Amino acid sequence: LNLACHNIGVIGATAIAFTLKENKSLTALNLACHNIGVEGAKAIAYALKENKSLTTLDIAGNHIGDEGAKEIAHALRENKTPVSYTHLTLPTILLVQISVVAVSLKKQ
Repeated sequence: LNLACHNIGVIGATAIAFTLKENKSLTALNLACHNIGVEGAKAIAYALKENKSLTTLDIAGNHIGDEGAKEIAHALRENKTPVSYTHLTLPTILLVQISVVAVSLKKQ
């Protein structure tokens, strides 16, 4: 599902997260360029802990910062669903954030 560049912000990210948590069929989600910030990333992370179908996620250009990247990484680590391929596009964050995500993905 490509929802890129609609500037949904934190409120939109929270609404998507609410639905994503229970969704059983969505495998790919593009949330690039929405300005979701740290709080939006936390909402998405919360949903990722429970979601059993998503294997591709693009959250580039959302200004999620260190804290948001860590929340996403921890959520992926906690998710018990076998993930064949998870793609996080995070070009606007620091190298340390990418490392946190890589470590979490490696543990899957």
